[in-house]
Amino acid sequence: MNYNINKNFWKNKKVFVTGHTGFKGSWLCIYLNLLGAKVTGYALKPKTIPSLFNLAKVNKIIKKSVIADVRDFNRLKSEILKSKATIIFHLAAQPLVRYSYANPKETYDTNFLGTLNVLEVVRKNKFIKTTIIITTDKVYDISKNKIFKENDKLGGHDPYSSSKVCVEFLFSAYLKSFFLNNKKQRLATVRAGNVIGGGDYSKDRLIPDIFRMAKKEKKIFLRNPSSIRPWQHVLEPLSGYLLLAERMHHKKFKNIAPNWNFGPNISSCKSVKYISNYFAKNLKLRIVNQNKKINFKPETSILRLSNYKAKKFIKWYPRWSLNHSLKKILDWNLNLKRFKTIKICEQQIKEFLNS
Repeated sequence: MNYNINKNFWKNKKVFVTGHTGFKGSWLCIYLNLLGAKVTGYALKPKTIPSLFNLAKVNKIIKKSVIADVRDFNRLKSEILKSKATIIFHLAAQPLVRYSYANPKETYDTNFLGTLNVLEVVRKNKFIKTTIIITTDKVYDISKNKIFKENDKLGGHDPYSSSKVCVEFLFSAYLKSFFLNNKKQRLATVRAGNVIGGGDYSKDRLIPDIFRMAKKEKKIFLRNPSSIRPWQHVLEPLSGYLLLAERMHHKKFKNIAPNWNFGPNISSCKSVKYISNYFAKNLKLRIVNQNKKINFKPETSILRLSNYKAKKFIKWYPRWSLNHSLKKILDWNLNLKRFKTIKICEQQIKEFLNS
């Protein structure tokens, strides 16, 4: 069964996106623009060179692009009020586990304080009807090997995961204190799997690292080849966020906890080595396991999400298999020399919606 994003709902809808210069944020802005929404983006400058934001010239297709810090409450409040947005997607974050070990304070400041600022603006402005807070699949207590459901115990073991757990508790406190009996405003947190796709240039992420290695070493160096992750193309969770926002805006939910997993089917939960083998074959690379004596910071070895709730209540289902998603990443990179980046993204979105 396929779900449908309602284009009529999004046409001319005023939407505020924090973190719009990032990988997921850029894809979301392109997606929303294709649906006809009027998007205001708010974020720091892109952290990578190149970046999807600059390659696709996202600032040219949205209503307004604000380069500012989500920790700046007064500026954030001012821009949200100016945008007159009725829907907010809060993606702004420090999203990298290994970076969080080197910069824990920045990670907590950005992820916790940034979310606090968004919630405060929403609390004080009733014209904001729907708010989606993006956290992570890494908020769960990974001491047990299981397929995590939304009501499972939370517990971050590294600064990044812990900061997002703090966000979940912050959200819960605000929800119970200020929004529980508020019939005019709906809020939710969403937890996606390991998001992949064309245009991701982040450091310490497997697929971007592979493409960097393909240009230099002709080898793929792996830290944790046996680690299993819930891989999914970026369009999968973004479609879930959009679908959830539609349903929340129409007040479809009663007595349903506002925390949602948007993870792939279990068949897409594969090892790091599986992903590496796919690209090694297609890019003619050789896989090399890193020396085990190197002192890497610990990361989760097995992580899988249950998507039962999203399937049951909003009829969201993963559309692309893992191998198809990996092929789309290859296609995206191969087409960069032939087509404009924005057109490649738009074409993949159209293919996804028609799949």
